[in-house]
Formats: sequence, C-alpha cells, structure tokens
Amino acid sequence: MIEMYGRIVTLPQLESQMVLNEFERKVLYQMLNSEAIYYYSSPNQLKFELEMRQNIVQAAQLLNDSDASFSTFKYARSNPRYWYTERNGAFKLLPGVRPSDAINDIFANGSEYAFECATGMVIILYKAVLHSLGEKRFNYLFQDLYLWAWQYDKDLNLETTRRYDYFPGDILYFDNPDVDPSTPYWQGENAVYMGNGLYFGHGIGIETREGMIEVLNSFRYPGAMQSAFLLEQATRPNFKKLYEYTFMYTPQYM
Repeated sequence: MIEMYGRIVTLPQLESQMVLNEFERKVLYQMLNSEAIYYYSSPNQLKFELEMRQNIVQAAQLLNDSDASFSTFKYARSNPRYWYTERNGAFKLLPGVRPSDAINDIFANGSEYAFECATGMVIILYKAVLHSLGEKRFNYLFQDLYLWAWQYDKDLNLETTRRYDYFPGDILYFDNPDVDPSTPYWQGENAVYMGNGLYFGHGIGIETREGMIEVLNSFRYPGAMQSAFLLEQATRPNFKKLYEYTFMYTPQYM
C-alpha cells in the first residue's frame, strides 16, 4: 500500500498525477498490492524512486553486458587512468578525475576491471545515482569515491532491512551456508532484482531464482545437505534522501 497526504492512495489517483512508463507502472502496482505501507510526501517523491529503480535495473543490465570480470579481492584490477587499485583490492579515485567519468569507464571499458559481487552492487548503485541526479550533483556529492565490498559514501544512504516483499531495483542476497571451504567467495551472491523473476549477480549473470541457487549449490562441500536460499531482506538506497539532493545547489566541480 502507498500512503500520501495522510491517506492510502489508489493506482488511478496516482496515474492522474504522474506520467508512468511500463516499468514504473509495474513497480507501482506491486507496491500498491504489498501488505506493507510505503509513505511518500508527494507524487514527485514517489516518481523519483520509480525512476531510480529503473536506473538501477538498467545499470545492472549494462554491467552484465560489459566485459568486467569477477574476481576475488586479491586479483582485483581497475583502469589506472581513473583508479588506484590498493593491495586489499579496493579502487581509489585518482586526484583530478571526475567521479562521473570514473564510474562510466567501468561500463565503457569493462575489460580493464575485475572485482567481486559486493563491489559490483555498489558500482551499479553509483551508476544509477549518476543517471538520476546528473553529473554535476553526482560529482559534487561523491568526490572521494572508494570502491571496496560494501564500503560506500554516506550520501548513498543504503539501508538493509528484513522484509518479505521486494521490488525491481532492490539488492538481495542468496546465502550458501554449506559452501566448500576451498571456494569461500561463493558463500553467497549479492543480486539486483531485475523484475519478471530475474536476478543479476556479478560473477553469475542474469538468472532466475532457481538458476542462482543452482550455481551456488555447485560450490557446496561434498555431502552438503543445505541448499543455498534467498534471504528475506532487501538493500536499497534511501530514495527520499536522494530525492532531496535534486533541490540542492551545487557549485561547479571540476
């Protein structure tokens, strides 16, 4: 359900105030039919979230289509024109480089990059925020990019909550508790829910829930009894906080 102006609203009421594409309408329909209540202060605030969810899904598709490789932190690599790769596998933005250029390069020159799945999720989110806020605001907010696992700039405002419902653009986690000790990097997979029963995980690609679980199960120790499974939780940006940045004055940066 969706509450706005202190009351539960319906799809026709919202459609009369917003122009929606097919993706946004599907997500909105799912939210309206959820037992949870989602609160918004205005149609514009809700519209921003719907648009950014689509940007997350599109960024996940772009990363899937790029030549970026999956690797452990030990073998991580990045384009030295934009990033310094630290010994722990982190990517640190080089001085004088525009953050937007560095993020876009990961998608444009993926063969220069290798990283694990958590870093991949953060990269996808940065790409989506860049598309949602534009280069000027993005470059002002994220001047000190540092890509390593789930480390991220505070302005990304990520929130992970236990929940039974999730929507396209949410980041989910497939847990593999019986992982083979020789392949600990397959102890789970972070994945963007793409909609229509599909998930993207860096290192696996785009699969159904059953496909994700099948891949992870192939990395269990011999005789393992417990299957990999999808956790009932979702990680998402604080869309409302990011929406506030659309009103922020940003001085020229680089």
